[in-house]
Amino acid sequence: MLTSTKSLIAYDKKNLDNKMLLSLYKKMLKPRMIEEKMLILLRQGKISKWFSGIGQEAISIGVTMAMQKDEYILPMHRNLGVFTTREIPLYRLFSQWQGKANGFTKGRDRSFHFGTQEFNIIGMISHLGPQLGVADGIALASLLKNKNQVTAVFTGEGGTSEGDFHEALNVASVWQLPVMFCVENNGYGLSTPTNEQYRCKDIADRGKGYGMESFILDGNNIIEVYTKMQKLAASIRKRPRPILIEFKTFRMRGHEEASGTKYVPKPLMEEWAKKDPIENFQTYLRDQKILSEKQEVTIKETIKQEINEHLQLAFDEAPIVPNKTTELNDLYKSFDYKETIPKAKTEKIRLIDAISQGLKQSMEKHKDLVIMGQDIAEYGGVFKITEGFVKAFGKDRVRNTPICESAIVESAMGLSIAGIKSVVEMQFADFVTSGFNPVVNYLAKSYYRWNQQADIVVRMPCGGGVAAGPFHSQTNEAWFTKTPGLKVIYPAFPYDAKGLLATAIEDPNPVLFFEHKALYRSIRQDVPTDYYTLPLGKASMLKDGNDITIITYGAGVHWALETLDANKNISADLIDLRSLQPLDTEAIFNSVQKTGKAIILQEDSLFGGIASDISSLIMENCFEQLDAPVKRVASMETPIPFINQLEDQYMAKGKFEDALLTLLAY
Repeated sequence: MLTSTKSLIAYDKKNLDNKMLLSLYKKMLKPRMIEEKMLILLRQGKISKWFSGIGQEAISIGVTMAMQKDEYILPMHRNLGVFTTREIPLYRLFSQWQGKANGFTKGRDRSFHFGTQEFNIIGMISHLGPQLGVADGIALASLLKNKNQVTAVFTGEGGTSEGDFHEALNVASVWQLPVMFCVENNGYGLSTPTNEQYRCKDIADRGKGYGMESFILDGNNIIEVYTKMQKLAASIRKRPRPILIEFKTFRMRGHEEASGTKYVPKPLMEEWAKKDPIENFQTYLRDQKILSEKQEVTIKETIKQEINEHLQLAFDEAPIVPNKTTELNDLYKSFDYKETIPKAKTEKIRLIDAISQGLKQSMEKHKDLVIMGQDIAEYGGVFKITEGFVKAFGKDRVRNTPICESAIVESAMGLSIAGIKSVVEMQFADFVTSGFNPVVNYLAKSYYRWNQQADIVVRMPCGGGVAAGPFHSQTNEAWFTKTPGLKVIYPAFPYDAKGLLATAIEDPNPVLFFEHKALYRSIRQDVPTDYYTLPLGKASMLKDGNDITIITYGAGVHWALETLDANKNISADLIDLRSLQPLDTEAIFNSVQKTGKAIILQEDSLFGGIASDISSLIMENCFEQLDAPVKRVASMETPIPFINQLEDQYMAKGKFEDALLTLLAY
């Protein structure tokens, strides 16, 4: 609280009239009063957790007021003012914090972990960094659609230590994206002070390294924040480019209420208390005869009444009743698959040609589809799948990316939020680890959390047999079949690859599309020359028999075919799964119930692979029809080695025939 009758913040009202000044005051006061009420409810056990932004209101209000209502803002958990300034009905916010249906996540996520297309706000996830890259994608969509809009994204000074921050700024700079990167420097990342977070004097200094303008603003001065951000936003709309803004501020509560503030020196806390953005601005308005005591009382009473009325609405709302069907149905955005049947004309092409052809025809069908990846433009990708695409579709839609998998996956998410489909090429599937977090925590969970689809296909060149070693030969599908919300496709033939890729791109949900490198140029097949689709989640029965069921996918399909060709006496059902998530359990169960024996072949190492889950499903659903234990065949429990003789020893291929014959003889 102020002890002086004069404001300790120097305000320059510039050309702002009294109406605007009062509006800024009211908009700051509202989230402050809500927070004060929430702290009471927290102590009463009526909300689960609270991250306080008390002391930082001027930033949220100033930035949001500088934005147009149809421009996207990506706030953090201390930016309540963004939500209230965008005039989200308070009862919906209160319902969100109480885990009720009128909130934005149906009780599935808490606090500000949500977005809303209605109000053009995209909330955070706990990992903080990914939203910076998502802002890049939204801004890219603005450029592609010539909308002359700016995107604002928030992070804290602690978040600037994450790799996502640096990747996002680099991408924004290289592509000259209209993004305002807003860093709220409040002195502490939880309890870690800034001198343990970074060595540079100011975070704004980092802008120079990324070739972008940067500014330092007094984050407690509402007029400075609003007028400067308004000016910057207008400039970016005319000349798209990213700008880094560091707001110097302080939070007067703990990181969240349970953590307290004992780690903050008392003199520092007292110093910043004197710089309270609302108390100082209120004093200034009184001094300027803009705000009377009577007006102040009226304003506070009006806000208090609104809070209480909307709180009662939230309290009166019935608790969510768990429903398993609802939960499962909300995992994916509904997709009404419509089969596109090809014409009769075919040509014999390789797997790699089928993927390239399918991708090109999808680019022609979906006029704003964007593909992104390392070296995919003029160079055509390391496997030459996108060779000639720049000439056909231009560099806006065929985008070389810096080496930053995380930011590119996040940018794809931003494009989806803005209504644009995208395909991301991982140069090698192994490299997805550098973008793992946004795949499994953002793409996979967004629709379940707040009904935002991730309309993205991630292409995954994978697999061994090419003597490329531990970092270029993994087949890592099990990382993703484990993650609810993702679809995982793994074709073995050119015909399937082309049709399934087309469907994956049509599907509004995130799809990991695995392409085996050793099959790229070794497998040929007659493939329709025009566009067609195949359904996801349907296995292919390649051979029909009575003795045993062989279940496999990818290169394993061809290993199994070779084995059966060498053993003509074996009567087997051979199932090519093609789709690992969703999985065609009906085809598996029907076959196993007929043959009584099942063997599952995968290239991945054994433990934790998808073969284990399929084995369990068979045991649980077909036990009474089994004449032998279910057998799994997989590669060694080591990383995949480089030299041929070690790779051959590692691979499941060499083990399959013996395992098959042993199971048949059981």
